[in-house]
Order: sequence, then structure tokens, then C-alpha cells
Amino acid sequence: MRFTTAGSVDDGKSTLIGRLLYDSKSIFEDQLESIRKTSDRMGLDHMELALLTDGLRDEREQGITIDVAYRYFATPKRKFIIADTPGHIQYTRNMITGASTANVALILIDARNGVVEQTSRHSFIASLLKIPHLIVCVNKMDLVDYKQEAFDKIVEQYSTFASKLEVKDIRFIPISALEGDNVVNRSEKTPWYEGATLLHELETMHIGSDQNHIDCRFAVQTVIRPHSEDHHDFRGYAGRIIGGVYKPGDEIIVLPSGYLSKIKSIYDYDKEVKEAFSPMSVTITLEDDIDVSRGDMIVRRNNQPSVGQEIEVMVCWMHEQGPRPKAKYIIRQTTNEAKAIIRDIKYKVDINTLHRLEEDKDIKMNDIFRAHIRVTKPLLFDSYKQNRNTGSIILVDEFTNETVAAGMII
Repeated sequence: MRFTTAGSVDDGKSTLIGRLLYDSKSIFEDQLESIRKTSDRMGLDHMELALLTDGLRDEREQGITIDVAYRYFATPKRKFIIADTPGHIQYTRNMITGASTANVALILIDARNGVVEQTSRHSFIASLLKIPHLIVCVNKMDLVDYKQEAFDKIVEQYSTFASKLEVKDIRFIPISALEGDNVVNRSEKTPWYEGATLLHELETMHIGSDQNHIDCRFAVQTVIRPHSEDHHDFRGYAGRIIGGVYKPGDEIIVLPSGYLSKIKSIYDYDKEVKEAFSPMSVTITLEDDIDVSRGDMIVRRNNQPSVGQEIEVMVCWMHEQGPRPKAKYIIRQTTNEAKAIIRDIKYKVDINTLHRLEEDKDIKMNDIFRAHIRVTKPLLFDSYKQNRNTGSIILVDEFTNETVAAGMII
């Protein structure tokens, strides 16, 4: 399971992750000793668990998260990848980067302050990125004396706001990351809360259906020709399955050429398998010798992606300089690459109120807007809502090779 943290500055995101790692015994002794020494130097009377993820010097000095920090840990039930993302508005692009592959978003809310602008912003971004599950952690319950009224008030506030979002699974947990209440172990200080702890929710949440196992999509990354004694005539197409289930004997069509064939065999590294599904990386061989190369897509004949050169995209701008009029960018989508221009900016989104600003076309770094993009060759795509892999793009500056934007195809 991949999960990300989101919320306002100082809501305790890094402390919560530190607490999860600490209480689940996922920290080495030397790391603990280093954190103890740093906490003493800072004059703290407790061990600052946020230091586990705040690795940059500026982060430790300011007590904030700037870059995305990835941490890995495992329990007997499940492996986890955590993306600790920043809360500041000027690091929205970093938050989008960390959250783009997440199954779950932990939205932290300070029990004293309730739902604030940053809560709305990050919840909207989580909804925009089609993260299927949200866990709202009402943190710092120790500062409101663990009162049920404070928790219930925030649940009501957030539920009213979340009715505008496209997220079906939202859960609420009262916690104290600093004290460890309801994070890994149940707290006796909240007898009125009958739900599970945060770790139990993360361990037992069903995420198998988050992958699209209906629409078969296999984007070819490379062609494998060993030219060895044992495999004279072997021709395999390697890549990652980004949707659906494939089996030998399946009738397929190769796009954009339109050639028809059947799957002869599927290899998972060096062993042949009877079926493969997303997100496995495999090699597929076909019964017919047809021209297939990087950027092509192997799909079912009766279930094909959209093909087109005009796409509507929700874009997060990631560069200091805004979009230049009629400037050419390199667009990358699955294993495909082409030149593109931003034809038209439809509107900018006020990510505090979710309002559309149709008159404001002045795009700055971290702005989110809807754009019409023209591509020099047809792309094979689905809407981001249908498939997060075939529905995502990045724009790259063709001169500096910097990534200037990330987008979700509508």
C-alpha cells in the first residue's frame, strides 16, 4: 500500500509518520540515537519524531516539510510506502508528485482549528488525483482534552465540505501523534471512540480493486531480441501492464497500427505465466510477426483507448516561468513521446474555494488550470478517472529538459 500525508502546516504530518514507524518498531537503533541527540540540541524535552522524515537542513531548521520524503516499513500483514508531502501552498507541486501514486491519503486536521484552507486545498488535490480512500486524522486531541464534541464538530465540518468531492471512502480517527493515541495502539483516553486505530485501518483496507482490471492496456517499453543460441527467433515485447488481465490465446490489436494477432506466451522475468495483470511488468510474445515498437499499445479488440491529437487536461504548473504563448513542449504519456502546444487555457482553479476563475489566465508556479493541448501525433489515452496511468501526462521544456507541468486527462 502506498499512502500520502496531507494537511496544513504544523498539523503534525511528519510527527504522525514518525510515530507510526516508532510504535511499529520500524526504526533502527542508530536512527533513534541520532534523533535523540538532535532533539536534545534543539532543547526539546521529548524525542522529535518528525526528524525521521524531515531530512533537509532547511526542514529541520524551520520545522517544516519542503520536499517529498519517502519512507518504507512493513508489518506482518502488509508492506507500506509512505510519501510525506509538504503542507505549504508554495510546495503544491511536491504534494501532487507524492500523492499521484497513492492508494490512501491521510488528511490531518488540528483538533483546535478544525477545517482550514489547506485542508480544503489538499482534499481537493487528493480528489483531483483520484485517490480512492481518505482517512481524516483529527490530530492533537491531547490539546482539547480528548473531548468527543471537538471530534464530532470536525467530522460534521469536513463531511459537509467533502460532499463536493469525488471521494467515496472517507474515515475519521481521533489521534494524538505526539502521545501515540489511536495511531498504532488504542487509547484509553478516547473511550467514546469505537473505531479502529490508524495502523489497523491501513493494514486491513481493501485496495485490490483500486487497479483497473477491466480495460486491458499494455504499453510497450522495449522489444527483446536476445540473438542467443537458445532463443534464435525470440521476439518479445516488454513493459508494464497498466490495466486489465492478459492470458495466452487472447485476441489483441496493436495500436496505433491496427494489426491483429493473438498472445502466444507471457513471461514474468524468466518464467512463463498463465495470466498477468496490472501492475505487473512482463514480456509478451505474439503468434504473428508484426511490427511493434516502443510507444505502441497492446489492447483487446473490443476494448480500445481513445486515440487523438486534441486533449483536455487539468494541469498543475511546476515551473517558475508560466506557459509561453505558442511554445512547444515535449509531452510524455505512458511510453509515448511527442511535441505539444497549449492551445487554450479554459480556466484556473481557486484551490481554496474550488471556484473556476475564467477571467484569470495568468499562470504561476503551483497553479492548477484546465487547458486544451494539441499534440503532433495521436496519443492512446483514457480519462484519468478511468485509468491513472493512461490518463496522466507530463510536459517537458524541449530546451532545458525540465518538467514544467503534470496533467490529468479529462
